[in-house]
Amino acid sequence: MSTPTAVLGAGSFGTCLASLGAREHDVKIWARREEVVESINRDHRNPRHLTEFALPENLEATTDLRDALAGRELVIVAVPSTSLREVMETAAPWIEPGAIIVSAVKGIEFETGLTMHGILEDVLPEEHHPRLVALSGPSFAAEIAQQRPTVVTLACREEAYAISVQATLSSPWFRCYTNTDVVGVEIAGALKNVIAIAIGMCDAQEGGHNARAALMTRGLAEITRIGVAMGATPETFLGLSGMGDLLLTCTGDLSRNRRVGLGLGAGRKLEDIVEELGEVAEGVHTTRAAVRLAERLGVDAPISNQVRAVLDGEKTPQEAGLALMTRQLKSERDATFDRRGAAGSPESERDRK
Repeated sequence: MSTPTAVLGAGSFGTCLASLGAREHDVKIWARREEVVESINRDHRNPRHLTEFALPENLEATTDLRDALAGRELVIVAVPSTSLREVMETAAPWIEPGAIIVSAVKGIEFETGLTMHGILEDVLPEEHHPRLVALSGPSFAAEIAQQRPTVVTLACREEAYAISVQATLSSPWFRCYTNTDVVGVEIAGALKNVIAIAIGMCDAQEGGHNARAALMTRGLAEITRIGVAMGATPETFLGLSGMGDLLLTCTGDLSRNRRVGLGLGAGRKLEDIVEELGEVAEGVHTTRAAVRLAERLGVDAPISNQVRAVLDGEKTPQEAGLALMTRQLKSERDATFDRRGAAGSPESERDRK
């Protein structure tokens, strides 16, 4: 049975998800740029992202949010994290009352420390809150477009809605699992981008496989500390949205965040790297937000702090690496389950509003 679907955002991930859905369902994709909409409707190609892939002929594009959302039972949001609040404030009046809203956006809002789910709760009427779903996991857009096997997680506090989306999106090459730990899934998806920048810097300096493995392991511990302090379940970080997405983003050549780190490690300027990418590397924005959030929670986040120092020009990648290697020696257990992060009760996103 076809599910009328809207996809908000025509970047790489929005385009691949729209293409995925349009093979079985009635899908409209919203884009800001008129030339993108014209090309999708006329040529069945996105002229800016995933340009080599033909899109389903039944996929319709529009620049009108009201038109994109009218009658849609499923709304997939795939805009940059820094645009989510503005786009969804504008979209809110046109979202159907019973629609399920899936966020494929990964990040943390700097000013508030909210995850993307928190922003959606902030700007959408309360009637939509039970049907907010987070999509995360190891998934490069280009490989989804190529129909290569991909497995992701759908997280919703009311699991029945995640199961509904699971049934809509799953295919023999795109498999969805469900989860109820929304905070854990979103924190893992956001913060792995920070660790990927660190890995890129390490690789550019030929730090070696030992260093890469150590950074990924300690990075996962850092992500877990922050997530648990926010009320997440520790086991979530061993799953697809945690370890799975971390492995992919830190080692895959398609990772934009790793490429940012590679550029910084090679001595290039951040603005030149970002301009060359041509797409958003969410880790750049998320790093600063993660440092601020960790400070607010009282959680130790040494890797995030050193990545921020490099991004802000306060340290070279070499200096940041040395700072990590010469920190106070401690037991692995204490370094993993930071006592400061566990001292108080978990802080919910509602508490931070």
